[in-house]
Amino acid sequence: MGDLLKTLVFAGVAFVSFTFPATWLLMLFFGNIGLDLSYVATLPLGVLISVLLSGVMSRPW
Repeated sequence: MGDLLKTLVFAGVAFVSFTFPATWLLMLFFGNIGLDLSYVATLPLGVLISVLLSGVMSRPW
């Protein structure tokens, strides 16, 4: 059970650290246009943008 818990904690930390830049930039954008959204409110869109960017960047040139 200890290994599973360590893996879940690591996955959670990795998820937040990988999606934070896109989500933070979305928060700044929405704040500039007058929508004061929290981190949790912009997280789903930040996850989608992070997945799309990683998919585009992983293609071989």
